[in-house]
Amino acid sequence: MRVSGPSISLDKVSRDYGTVRAVDSVSLEIAAGSLVALVGLSGSGKSTLLKMINRLVEPTSGTIRIGDAAVDSIDAHILRRRIGYVFQNIGLFPHMTIARNIVIGLELAGEAEGRAARVGELLDLVELPRDMASRMPDQLSGGQQQRVGVARALATRPGLMLMDEPFGALDPVTRDNLTDQYKALHEKLGLTTILVTHDMAEALYLADRILVMEGGQIRADATPAELLSGNVGEEAEALVAIPRAQAAHLIALGKSS
Repeated sequence: MRVSGPSISLDKVSRDYGTVRAVDSVSLEIAAGSLVALVGLSGSGKSTLLKMINRLVEPTSGTIRIGDAAVDSIDAHILRRRIGYVFQNIGLFPHMTIARNIVIGLELAGEAEGRAARVGELLDLVELPRDMASRMPDQLSGGQQQRVGVARALATRPGLMLMDEPFGALDPVTRDNLTDQYKALHEKLGLTTILVTHDMAEALYLADRILVMEGGQIRADATPAELLSGNVGEEAEALVAIPRAQAAHLIALGKSS
């Protein structure tokens, strides 16, 4: 079931909302199979940048390519079937069973064959019991619902996953478990993943490359090790300082107990 994720290219991409420039002439190359985190304060432009890749938001100017294809050359609904999208509020349809939620993308694409088998395969993949297929979303915990959200995003076998604060509403233990599981899935399936997060510790743990955004621009582009070295700019250092201070505080508490 391994998927080969595509490369992503942005060339001088901007997005304006009236007089406000949310994303400002961003040029970027993301290699196939990467797990890239977009971090920054609220309003820095990271979610807008993510949504332009699957045309939930259209660029004011510039070009975005997935592999060799410009995204604006592909019908938006067809493009989105090729891209998995997971977000914080999950968005499961409350009147549909878990099975139907998972295969809704296949239904919309007119794929009638093998849906039941695909549901079972995906529930196995996200480590949920197969008997959950007949349940309704309100019968699942938040963490279980988010696993279903990941399964639904993977149903059409996309090579690219876009994730917008996917674990932000979960408790810390569930969040840690799901980040571990997603990292393993990313590697197992050979995906290209772009993750938006406010949590720098999450970005440092999950990503192999971190992009720090501020004022609609990318202010730092580095590996986790490079960011932790403290030599990649003030914006990045301010974000890294938070998990570093938390870790130091925990170590101090342990020594004093």
